[in-house]
Amino acid sequence: MRTMIGQTRLQWVILGLVMSLVGIEPQPQRYSQTLWNVPAHPNGIPHQLHRPSPGKQFGPFQQTRNHMTRQDGDNCAMNIPGRNGRTSCVTYESVNVAFNSAKQRMNLAGPKGRTMTDIDVDHLGQLLVETSRSLAREYNLNADAIHNALPLIDTQRTVIDGFCPAYLKRPKCTIKRYREYNGMCNNLDHPHWGATLSSYRRLLPADYADGISEPRISATGKELPTARYVSAINHRDYGFHDHAVTVYLPAWGQLIDHDMTLGAESKEPETDAEPKCCDKSPEQRHPACWPIEIPHDDPFYSNFGRRCMEFVRSATGLSENCKLGPRNTMNIITSTLDANFIYGSSKETADKLRRFQGGLLKSNSANHHLGLKDLLPPKLESPDAGCVRPNKDSYCFLAGDSRANQQVMLIALHTIMMREHNRIAVELGYINPHWNDERIYQETRHIMAAIVQHITYNEFLPMVLGKDIMNRYGLLLSKQGMGSFYDPTVDPTIPVSFFAAAYRFGHSLIPSTIERWSVTHQYVGARRLSEMLLNPFDMYGPGTCDQYLAGFMNQVSQAVDDSVTEELTNHLFQEGQNRWGADLASLNMQRGRDHGVPSYNAYRRYCGLSPARHWDDLAGVFTNDTLRRYITTYDTPDDIDLWTAGISERPSPGSMVGPVFGCIMGESFRNLRYGDRFWYENGGWPSSFKQAQLQEIRKVKLSRIVCDNSDNIESAQVYVMVLPDPKVNPRVPCRSSILPRINLEHWRDAGEPSYNNVRPSG
Repeated sequence: MRTMIGQTRLQWVILGLVMSLVGIEPQPQRYSQTLWNVPAHPNGIPHQLHRPSPGKQFGPFQQTRNHMTRQDGDNCAMNIPGRNGRTSCVTYESVNVAFNSAKQRMNLAGPKGRTMTDIDVDHLGQLLVETSRSLAREYNLNADAIHNALPLIDTQRTVIDGFCPAYLKRPKCTIKRYREYNGMCNNLDHPHWGATLSSYRRLLPADYADGISEPRISATGKELPTARYVSAINHRDYGFHDHAVTVYLPAWGQLIDHDMTLGAESKEPETDAEPKCCDKSPEQRHPACWPIEIPHDDPFYSNFGRRCMEFVRSATGLSENCKLGPRNTMNIITSTLDANFIYGSSKETADKLRRFQGGLLKSNSANHHLGLKDLLPPKLESPDAGCVRPNKDSYCFLAGDSRANQQVMLIALHTIMMREHNRIAVELGYINPHWNDERIYQETRHIMAAIVQHITYNEFLPMVLGKDIMNRYGLLLSKQGMGSFYDPTVDPTIPVSFFAAAYRFGHSLIPSTIERWSVTHQYVGARRLSEMLLNPFDMYGPGTCDQYLAGFMNQVSQAVDDSVTEELTNHLFQEGQNRWGADLASLNMQRGRDHGVPSYNAYRRYCGLSPARHWDDLAGVFTNDTLRRYITTYDTPDDIDLWTAGISERPSPGSMVGPVFGCIMGESFRNLRYGDRFWYENGGWPSSFKQAQLQEIRKVKLSRIVCDNSDNIESAQVYVMVLPDPKVNPRVPCRSSILPRINLEHWRDAGEPSYNNVRPSG
């Protein structure tokens, strides 16, 4: 079965590559089963997706706006229907009392100004959660009322408004050519959509045991099985390889993940460090501690007497105008694909990375004497954050994202993207000698964001989602011309189900070892993944970056399935002389529960699929072995965690993922395309590229970036995320016309702020 799936995927890849290389358009396969049909839109934008109703989620508060009224006087914030048609009123005064009482208990500081840190947001978010909890207790609100009615209370008429940060109150925006670093004012009507410190969006109501913040429990009312128990039974390392996909695909996938999501950590107030939980009694633990219990008979950890795995709940987020309701969690970087992994999501971070000369980024010329290109600059500030230094003279690397040093696949791609920025900046400065540093830097940043978007939608997503899902969600790119893709009603904010579950599908792709190959594509060697986590120092070795870049295009990834390498499930971030580390599969499921992500069954309903009422209903959704393990692990189908089920689904035709993850990712990437005013294909805005410039960006492939920014690699397959094939994905010289370089002559005197066709509003 796995071989058949791999062959089907490889056949699709070959068809797609033929289409791209020789211009033949294959007829799409016709499948008898689809989630839903989306009629075409004349501008290439799909109509609003019409799904079957997800059904009743909670109860009588489903039509919540009927419960809000002004007829009972200005002091009534929310009406609660009771028996015999009588209602009771939650007053604004009671909201103020609940807020002030919680503030006193939590010792919150005074109102905040325009700028807030993630710690400030977390503190205020916790306060609003406690306010919601007090009101729910006082008025006996059920989960339906907590989720649907409490957020409709006008908090601007309460004392909460004095604490709510300005960025959540619709600040005034001006139309500019270049993005704000923090993502503000992308949407002119909703300036915080997709911006830093915004809460993840929800596709479904949060599933908390108490309706507020306590993690989900079983549909039977019992506790769910511990995340490690689920992982140990269902995500063993079988080592199945993919038949077509190279390591460049999970590498790029993680790179753009770090462009879209970064959860905020709860921290110790005194040290600003992540709390440690396992070595403390429950009474002494930080309130955010929620360690993972390890069963006494665990097949791995029992060998070392381990019964506890560290886990801290994410920091709390805020909604627009600081609304009440269930706990939210925040994204501390921008949601949109804007290449913030290169530049950061704040001006402060961006400035630390700039040379302020010629539009260039800082770099490290340690190997210049050998004729080799620059490396990323050393991380001199807080040098121990983000890597494990072997000695005080060794430094990890500085990049736009704090996670760049997690593993070598990331740091290698960060390196060539920094080099690509500087390559483009130098050429733009040569073409336009009258441009100053700021102009060159911002236009190069603008181009790099477009390149990231294009590679993601042109090379990465077609492999992951397949053409059918790409077409259904309007993700297929135009080959020429400009479009009117932007829809100001579309929120590009990343959904929590994408962040905490669906996009973590890539963890199944990671191999146990990372291979190095020579620039002539000969195998050199490999290292265990666990030895390389938080250990980027190989990159300082002359020629090592090239060996990894060549290795990524020759090494196959693991398959997307329920198998996860032991390097991640038993040895994640293994410290010192320990022979054990953490378990990424357990952390994924615990994070989903932490964020109130509903079960897999709930998302089947959301995606227009039949929810499983009985275990037999899942026959064919998973393999027989997987289904048997789930029956052993969970009490009911309603209990299955979204992440474990999502990577275990049988893949949809032509796709690497199944229908539920395809649905969540398809909708998320749709919103990133249509909800981003700065999307590279959009016309008619100051940020828009000219037609000729856009055609140049459409030429860019990841293979071209590897060729231009490696030291000595002289050949690559056209699509480096796929194994080479002499007929449809040939390995060609870097100088080949099949791998065209972007012609920056089309930017001669481009980037002027005076555009005639400018739209007046969002």
